[in-house]
Amino acid sequence: MARALIIGGSLGGLFAGLLLRQAGWDVTVFEKSAGDLASRGVGIGTHVEMFDIMRRLGIVVDESIGQSFSSRFCLARDGSVIARLPFDKILTSWTLLYRALRRRLPDDCYRAGTQLDDFAQRGGGITAIFAGGARVDGELLIGADGVHSTVRARAFPDAPAPVYAGYVGWRGVIDEAAVPQEARGELFESYAFYLPPREMFLAYLQPGADDDLTPGRRRMNWLWYHPANLAALRDLCTDAEGRHHAAIPPPLIRADVIAAFRADARAVLPPQFIALTEATPAPFFQPIFDLESPRMVAGRVVLLGDAAFVARPHVGAGVTKAALNAEWLVDALEATPDIDAALAAYDAKARAFGTALVARARHLGAYLEDPPRAGLKADPVTLMQAIGVPLRDIPEVAATMS
Repeated sequence: MARALIIGGSLGGLFAGLLLRQAGWDVTVFEKSAGDLASRGVGIGTHVEMFDIMRRLGIVVDESIGQSFSSRFCLARDGSVIARLPFDKILTSWTLLYRALRRRLPDDCYRAGTQLDDFAQRGGGITAIFAGGARVDGELLIGADGVHSTVRARAFPDAPAPVYAGYVGWRGVIDEAAVPQEARGELFESYAFYLPPREMFLAYLQPGADDDLTPGRRRMNWLWYHPANLAALRDLCTDAEGRHHAAIPPPLIRADVIAAFRADARAVLPPQFIALTEATPAPFFQPIFDLESPRMVAGRVVLLGDAAFVARPHVGAGVTKAALNAEWLVDALEATPDIDAALAAYDAKARAFGTALVARARHLGAYLEDPPRAGLKADPVTLMQAIGVPLRDIPEVAATMS
């Protein structure tokens, strides 16, 4: 039985592991974090393609999978509604999807707290070398270890680094019971936007603790995309001790940075969204990046998901991209006994899709950059129509999926 070593135990690694096991491979997933990844609680978008792959794995996709929406609206600065459009979408939480996948992978196939140091290719296979000196052999090594991928750095030392997009995404998640009265009403029924020049604010309900969608037990997820040039980003990512972080842990964000965020929110946002941000005890931010890998395969090393391509969040397809990558890889391996030929086919398909997805997301977010770049027309109706469009309805993306 051929063995796959999967580096990264998040959603992309789990999709790959489960699909490969279903296809008859021996699979081990290695995750560097020793903690429970299910503690991550942010909201994510979904696409029908991801649900199809979940069904392929035997996971039931029904009304419990996320919060369904049939409309979206955009607020003005004074809190009034200035535009309203239909919106057939399901929003869910990262945690719910992680639990749905993780419970299907046997514990003896998942090794937490295991950090990859390096790997060595050999004829027809590969050896993974972990911190502490442990070595594990297999026929395939899959890098599903995210934007700061160790696998990518080792396999493609000359590959381009992630490129900062010129803005950050401030985020927060609040239990429904803690949402202030000013932010209730329509925010509990629809997907809400605020789209002034150079800004984008979104808010929507998602499953609560223990994946609960019962009214009163859900959570409100909000995101505020806010321009910040490289100098501003460096300051945001510097902690109180003067140490700079590529991705600063939320507890280390300085008190003055949080204070400035709250002042900006009060000066810019509608009353409903000011109330949401004020009710969030520990807002945090994520720098927005683009990443395009010129190759996804090097011998028996394969990149998947954010380890290869990172598209800005405006397409809402980060998890779907990882799931599709995993499916295409497994389908290619099942189509031919020649592993190298299968990997070449996967590389061509996944790279074309990743390139198209990054270009689409960059176009949608160009007006947010500091300095701004030409892209989508930045008016509320146009932006609402473009955000979260089904992948099959984006011609340049759909063309790469057939």
